[in-house]
Amino acid sequence: MPTPPRARSSSASTRPASTSTPRRASPTAASSGSAPRSATRPRSCTPAARSACASSARSSTSCEGTGTSAADGRGSGPPARRVGILGGTFNPPHIAHLLCAQEAHDQLGLDLVLLMPVAAPPHKEAESDPGAAARVAMCELAVAGDERFAVSELEVQRGGASYTVDTLRALHATLPGDDLTFIVGGDMAFSLPTWREPAEVVTLARLAIAEREGARRGDILERLATIPGAVDRADFFDLPRMDVSSSLVRRRVVTGRPIRYLVTDPVAEYIAQHGLYAGPVGSPTPSA
Repeated sequence: MPTPPRARSSSASTRPASTSTPRRASPTAASSGSAPRSATRPRSCTPAARSACASSARSSTSCEGTGTSAADGRGSGPPARRVGILGGTFNPPHIAHLLCAQEAHDQLGLDLVLLMPVAAPPHKEAESDPGAAARVAMCELAVAGDERFAVSELEVQRGGASYTVDTLRALHATLPGDDLTFIVGGDMAFSLPTWREPAEVVTLARLAIAEREGARRGDILERLATIPGAVDRADFFDLPRMDVSSSLVRRRVVTGRPIRYLVTDPVAEYIAQHGLYAGPVGSPTPSA
């Protein structure tokens, strides 16, 4: 990449940031590598960018990877963007998700971060799922007006179970000129050797690993060393501790407590307007 990273990445191997302009955001455990995932166009792409993003993105509750596309030798054309992917259920998206996306964007010099909701939540959350359309809508509201972020419906549009490697393959096909970074938490990074085709995962994308206080980087790197090339494809970024979760937000809605400052105001308004999460804990919520 032509310029150095804009910020302070702490990494096993760092990469320069792209000089291209981030695509403007509209007014997307995290799913794991071993669980099914999908890829669509960032709804927040500018008109000029939409053809390139046509089937890739709008963009986990857990955030803890950075990626490189096979764009070497692409010849003339705009510089590659560094695009981060933050996957998750986003049921609902809250301020800790946005903080994770922001810190990865800032510290690793990314041009754009895609929030990518999964098609279906984990079994334990299924009863409180308002539906993929509502989760996508809330993600779009959460990042509206912030050109650093966009939302990808790739996994939602594909439906069902998919794997991280499948998602990254699809993103490479739809965003061939972009360098991909997969954002994960330390626990997910530690489990990478158990994912489907982990060596291809780190070939398709770098890893951006969120590092919280008390995290053991050495243990993570030791695990990654079992995958050829993974250590050299891993970047770490600091993530301030914030004890906010989607389940906390849902519980507060059920008990009638305020959720302002835990989610953005537009998301809080959407939840109230559509009566989401208003039943007893664990009960189904109306699809929006």
